[in-house]
Amino acid sequence: MNSPQTSADRFRLVPFDAIKLGTAPRYRVKGLLPLVGLALFWGPPKCGKSFLVMDLLMHVALGWTYRGRRVVPGSIVYCALEGQQGFEARVEAFRQLHLAEAAEPTPFYLMPSPLNLVQDHAALIAGIRMQMPVGQRPGVVCLDTLNRSFIGSESDDEAMTAYVKAADAIRDAFGCLVVIIHHCGVEGTRPRGHSALAGAIDAQLAVRKTGEGLVTVTVDLMKDGPEGDTFASRLEPVEVGEDDEGDAITSCIVEAVVEAPVASRPGKQAGKRLSERNRLALEALREAVMAKGVAAPTTLALPAEIRVVPPDAWREELFRRGILDRDASGYREQFRRMKLDLMAREAVAERDGSLWIVP
Repeated sequence: MNSPQTSADRFRLVPFDAIKLGTAPRYRVKGLLPLVGLALFWGPPKCGKSFLVMDLLMHVALGWTYRGRRVVPGSIVYCALEGQQGFEARVEAFRQLHLAEAAEPTPFYLMPSPLNLVQDHAALIAGIRMQMPVGQRPGVVCLDTLNRSFIGSESDDEAMTAYVKAADAIRDAFGCLVVIIHHCGVEGTRPRGHSALAGAIDAQLAVRKTGEGLVTVTVDLMKDGPEGDTFASRLEPVEVGEDDEGDAITSCIVEAVVEAPVASRPGKQAGKRLSERNRLALEALREAVMAKGVAAPTTLALPAEIRVVPPDAWREELFRRGILDRDASGYREQFRRMKLDLMAREAVAERDGSLWIVP
């Protein structure tokens, strides 16, 4: 018979001299997803969030590097709550493109049943434990979307706090990452709903459509890592089969845009007149490049005359000119929106921590 757990067992004190730095990876995808915690992908409807996240998590399941970033492999449980048939077509598109020769089983599991996370999280945890192979546990559980796994008002403090606690319970049960896909508010500047969600997450990534069909992902927040990294993709329509009536079944595949979204393909917004604020911001970036710019890394494959700066150099120039207020609580969001707006107009490009002015 097991002896009852004591308070000392539950709340163990670790002496200072026994606290040692762990050296194991702390990421699931380096620079994008932590190994354990809560991560939020947010953006407007129909911007490609689910396609991007599914593609990213397939790379995790297969242990493939993602956009040059190291990956710690892990099993995926994907709760697809906004249409199983559409998700099946996405899986088939990925399979036909990437896995034609694959022989090993892929540790990616679809959960298509309706879900009220607050009420059902204990049953979900039990169901995952019963059905996954012995010795295997999920590295990531994805909830697509928050709205379809949430009952009540997203603006209600108690309801959102209960939702976060339910997500935390999944995280704690498996020592995993919980990825939540969510929509933005009407103004499009932040995730929808009560701030209890924002206060609980470890990583927040914004997904937007810009220009001529490009989809960008920007690291808004990373509790234990750098912020501001942006990469671009394109959703390419493909036929994956025929239905029983002979009509084509279509989906999309995610294609990485290796080059920055520059003026070789002007987007819908490229010709729009810049606001006065963005014009001043572009002048500030030009000054930062002149003062602190360096030759672009060879990995960016940019023309020799283009010089680049880190985002901090631009932000400091914006502070110096009074375009941003360092003491204002929202300056990070203002900077991010300014950068994305100029990128959408193909005036500015960013990749791998480098910013430059598009010629």
